[in-house]
Amino acid sequence: MSALHESNLTSLKFLHRGKVRDLYEVDADHLLIVQTDRLSAFDVILDDPIPGKGEVLTAVSNFWFDKLGHVIPNHLSGIDPESVVKTDAEREQVRGRAFVTKKLKPLPIEAIVRGYLVGSGWKDYQKTGAVCGIELPKGLQEAQKLPQPLFTPSTKAAVGDHDENISFEEAQKLLGAEMAEQVKNATLALYTQAAEYALTRGIIIADTKFEFGVDEAGKLYLIDEALTPDSSRFWPADQYKVGSNPPSFDKQFVRDWLESSGWNKQAPAPRIPQDVLQKTADKYREAQQRLIGA
Repeated sequence: MSALHESNLTSLKFLHRGKVRDLYEVDADHLLIVQTDRLSAFDVILDDPIPGKGEVLTAVSNFWFDKLGHVIPNHLSGIDPESVVKTDAEREQVRGRAFVTKKLKPLPIEAIVRGYLVGSGWKDYQKTGAVCGIELPKGLQEAQKLPQPLFTPSTKAAVGDHDENISFEEAQKLLGAEMAEQVKNATLALYTQAAEYALTRGIIIADTKFEFGVDEAGKLYLIDEALTPDSSRFWPADQYKVGSNPPSFDKQFVRDWLESSGWNKQAPAPRIPQDVLQKTADKYREAQQRLIGA
C-alpha cells in the first residue's frame, strides 16, 4: 500500500501543514482537512509515514462523530471532499482521508482525559501522588483504572515544540470560566460514552485528547479528529492487567522502538525499520476493525 506523506492540492488555497493534517480553504465558510500518513512521536514528525494511517483516522473519526453527535455538534459539513477538488490526481489524494468542515475558531487548549494511570500520568503520580496537580488515592498501580476520569488540559504547541499540561484554573483564564466548564463537561461526556462502547468491542480507551472550536456565536463544536489511535491510547481488553502497561493499538509501537534506539527525541528522528512501520500499520487497522468492523 502506498503512503501519502504530504498532500499537494493546487486547486485550493493551502493554509497549513500540521503534524498529521494538511489544511486548505474551500471557501469563506469551509475548510478541507486531509489526513496524511505522517506520524509524529515525541512532537517530532517522522520521515517515514505509516501506509493507510490517514484512512484509518478518517474512518474512525467519522464513526465517532456520528455516534457521539448527540453529546456535542462537530465540524463536519456533509460536503463530499472529492467534490471540492478538480483533478483525478487530487481526488485520489483526498479519497477516504479527508473532511470538508465548517470554518471554526479553534480553542487554544488540548482537552485531555485520562481514565487509567499510565504514561506521563503514572510518572507524575509516582513523583507527586497526583496527576497534573489532581491528588489521587495512595497505593495506585500502573495502568490501574482511575476512580473517575480526569480532565487534564494542555497548551497547544507549535509543530516541533512540546505541549505543556496546565491546571483547570489556567484553562479558565485562557477560555473564560463558562467556556472552560463547557469544554470539561463535553470532554468527560465524550470519553465516558466512547469508553463504554469501546469496551463492548474489546478495547479499553485508557486516555484520549479532543480539540474544540467555536463559531461566530460562540457555540462549541468538536473539531479535528476524535478517538483514533493517533489521539488515544487503545488497549486490548483481553490482555489488560493492573500493574503493567498493555500492548496498544496505536503509535506506542513506534514510540517504544524510538525509546530503545537511544534517540535524544530531538529532530531529526531516526529512520524507522520497515517491519516496525508495517506492524504499526497493522495495529491501526486492527483498532479500526475492532471498533467499527470495516
